[in-house]
Amino acid sequence: MSLYNDIKNDIKNNANLKGSIIVVCFTIVTFFRQRATNKFKLILIAPIIICYKFITDLVLGCEIPASTKIGKGLIIHHGRATVLNKKVIIGNNVTLKHNTTIGNKEDIEGKDMGSPIIKDNVVIGPNSVILGAIIIGENSIIGAGSVVVKNVEPFSIVAGNPAKLIRKIK
Repeated sequence: MSLYNDIKNDIKNNANLKGSIIVVCFTIVTFFRQRATNKFKLILIAPIIICYKFITDLVLGCEIPASTKIGKGLIIHHGRATVLNKKVIIGNNVTLKHNTTIGNKEDIEGKDMGSPIIKDNVVIGPNSVILGAIIIGENSIIGAGSVVVKNVEPFSIVAGNPAKLIRKIK
């Protein structure tokens, strides 16, 4: 796929302007980061990342590091206060609602204990927190206001603090 097609799909998938801007900016910065050779990386990538950080962090209030691994079809609803750790891995066709935090866990000495892996086709409700070296299985739904610190089985709906299985989808 070309950058143009990726951007076109990002706009089509994100119904609101903020979500479209965030995802399109991420797609552009990722495209150039992956293709820049070491020789031109600093010259080419530095201005793009600075522009990306300005738009997403300062203007839209959304922290998604350019090095985060995110699959195709990301949808961000009301991107305000969305925070992702740079080591988070997000699969294809994932939907993030506002005030979502997906981050690493640290031990008492500050040692990184890992970040979540979000599989394909997951919907994460608003005000949710997902922390630690856990896996959110494909086709799962994280309910609004959930705090997820344990693995979530595929085809599951979880909610609460701490998140518990509400029911299986299949």
